[in-house]
Amino acid sequence: MEPVLRSRRPRRADARRNFDALLVAAREAFAEIGAQASLEDIARRAGVSIATLYRNFPAREDLVEEVHREEVEALCRAAAELGDLEPWEALVAWLRRFVEYIGTKLAFADALNRATDSFQACRRAMRDAGGPLLERAQRAGVARPEPSIDDILRMVSGISTVEYVDDAQRERVLRLVLAGLRAA
Repeated sequence: MEPVLRSRRPRRADARRNFDALLVAAREAFAEIGAQASLEDIARRAGVSIATLYRNFPAREDLVEEVHREEVEALCRAAAELGDLEPWEALVAWLRRFVEYIGTKLAFADALNRATDSFQACRRAMRDAGGPLLERAQRAGVARPEPSIDDILRMVSGISTVEYVDDAQRERVLRLVLAGLRAA
């Protein structure tokens, strides 16, 4: 799979370790606190100095974009790995992974500048990854023929951003959406 965008990951092994540690720490901090998580806390969690953080990510937005880019690439890889499943099962598995992705990104979704090349490239990559799964399910007659992948990603994003009483309620809503997507 081609990368969504070229990563900022350094070439030297020690610098790459620091970079990766910063991404892990940022992902955790953003999930716990949101996009406004302290950069000093992220550096501390990663075991590096704040100067190392700024050398790799001159602005908070750079760090948020890199975490987002990596998550989108993981989502795209997941689509590619589902080729052995039956068309409907592959589509449902990927949409569930998409719901998980959206759910973990709510904390810093507003921090993403949606006009950037990075964000637009990530949107294209998600459509490119999910589109073939939907088309295969539509060709097999197990998914309704009307919706496009963009329709489905918007619908699933919408239900993923709502606050639920518990995980069971979120699962019921997702099952209703999937039932509506399935061909009669």
